[in-house]
Amino acid sequence: MSSIFGETLTFEQEDGPDVKLVVSGDEFYARYENEDGYTVVYDSDLGLYCYANLINGEFVSSGVSLTQSPPAGIRRHFKESGKVRNAKFEARHALTIPPPDPFLPPGTMRTFGANKGLLEGRRVNEGKVKGLTIMVQFQNVKSTVTTEEVSDILNAEGYTESGNFCSVREYYLKMSNGKLDYTNEVVGPITLNHRRPYYVPNKLFKEALDAVVNMGIDLAQFDSRGEGIIDALSFLYAGQTQYDGWLWPHNHVLDLQYGNIKTYFYMISSLGRAKSDLSIGTFCHENGHMLCRFPDLYDYGQRDEDFEKSAGFGRYCLMSSGNHNNRGRAPSPICAYLRNLVGWCDNKIVINKPGKYQATRGDYGTLMVFETDKMNEYFIVENRSGIDLDEHIPANGLAVYHCDILGSNEWQGGKASEHYQCGLLQADGHLDLEINQNFGDEGDMFGRVDGIALSHSTKPHSRLWDGSDSGLVISKISEPGAVISFVVGPAEAAVKVASKESAPKLDIPDDDPTGVSDTIVIEEEGTVQKVTVSVDISHTYIGDLRVELFTPAAKQTILHNRTGRSQDNLIMTYDSEFTAALAALAGQSVKGNWILRVTDLAGRDVGKLNKWSLKLAYLG
Repeated sequence: MSSIFGETLTFEQEDGPDVKLVVSGDEFYARYENEDGYTVVYDSDLGLYCYANLINGEFVSSGVSLTQSPPAGIRRHFKESGKVRNAKFEARHALTIPPPDPFLPPGTMRTFGANKGLLEGRRVNEGKVKGLTIMVQFQNVKSTVTTEEVSDILNAEGYTESGNFCSVREYYLKMSNGKLDYTNEVVGPITLNHRRPYYVPNKLFKEALDAVVNMGIDLAQFDSRGEGIIDALSFLYAGQTQYDGWLWPHNHVLDLQYGNIKTYFYMISSLGRAKSDLSIGTFCHENGHMLCRFPDLYDYGQRDEDFEKSAGFGRYCLMSSGNHNNRGRAPSPICAYLRNLVGWCDNKIVINKPGKYQATRGDYGTLMVFETDKMNEYFIVENRSGIDLDEHIPANGLAVYHCDILGSNEWQGGKASEHYQCGLLQADGHLDLEINQNFGDEGDMFGRVDGIALSHSTKPHSRLWDGSDSGLVISKISEPGAVISFVVGPAEAAVKVASKESAPKLDIPDDDPTGVSDTIVIEEEGTVQKVTVSVDISHTYIGDLRVELFTPAAKQTILHNRTGRSQDNLIMTYDSEFTAALAALAGQSVKGNWILRVTDLAGRDVGKLNKWSLKLAYLG
């Protein structure tokens, strides 16, 4: 499955010119708007994209094409009701359910971890696996990409054409620690009978595969286990990726029989227009589903009943949105969590014993795991320094994953009963991935930390999903690089206190946003657990005053903001247990310059910063 969020793409119309639409969604459910923000649907009777009307919570065509003004009653950003969206999602998603015997017992294909964290269905994630890739083109859209060029990007050694990091085969050899040698025989291009728009609502798969069989291709060569099943079947169509209908890149089930050979899973994606368009990202992502039964590590936005998408694991895994890194030419590695689920990590290092450990970048055969008393729930530590396939991920350093094979990345709520299957503990303490603020940023990984980086009381914390202490404490993390060292334990870290007072006796300039500043220097090293700030300010109208605290990392916290009106003197103690803005400083570095700034933002009344004190409880 391949998701996009707010991308502007070009779409064909049967009876009109191409149109540009803004698309958000995935193969299961997507919404289309024109560039002015009006929701549109394709009217197959007219052969045109038309403004969408909303009737009983469902989109219907207004019959008015996008070349005209919106009809009365049409507003921007229409959305279907949650009930309608979910019904459409489930109907489409049902097509991904693997068939019953002889393939497997009946069941549903969901990212909820019923199959030890993996999707249900036949896996072929080890050994020599030969897939069949069929190039197709349309009556009106063709590509200059040759069979040899496709074969190279799928199979070649040392492949770097068009800026790709490697070939698909090399990617899976690297990720699987040499366990999966996946090659493809490329056939085509097959010229289909219709124009490209015909294949948006209509499947091209049988037409293309019939043509291949009629060419005399022996399908048995693609059955590595001798079970009468094609291991991997891929369709690549000419032209740019069409994020619509059956041309949206996806992995589904195909039930066709040719003699003694049956089809099973397949994937489809685009070729592009020329060799320079070829990239490995989406092909690798969809084959992650097809070969390994990896789940998507993001929220589809439907079945958890909140109807809102979230980024899940973001750009940090092939199976979230990492297939798009560097325009698909340097997809993110498959994260250690998924590699372990399919048995690709032979070297398992349990880090429960206190001590110093080293995480090596690109050691895809090693799993560093902190086990808990719950077999399904654990933590993984991985070096994600920005080298090789990690060059294009947003952050750089040590990654810590909270894993639960019974979870699902459709559950971003973080509840004890509903939570991620694999979530990144974002080092800055933010939840940007969960709330879909971004696909990752520079604060997500742990850089150098001299004191405690992670424990039951830090932000982020290492508590279990039920809120209890897992016992994981990580400290003394070295600089990002090919090897990152870190210390695990002890289970209970002693809280230390740094406390200083300053008495600057500074006159506060009247009606001046510059104000006055005073600095307290903290020499100790560690991470903040609790902050207490006391101020003693003489002033005849404290409603004029703003008081701000700045951390050594220049994070601003407003302690007092022009409240109190005509009261005299501001003598106050602010504690992080009762002041949310100070509580947000948990996890900040203790060492450095802490600055208090006082400004008078109105005329007439004047005052003085007599003294202030800073008390920091910290782990270090």
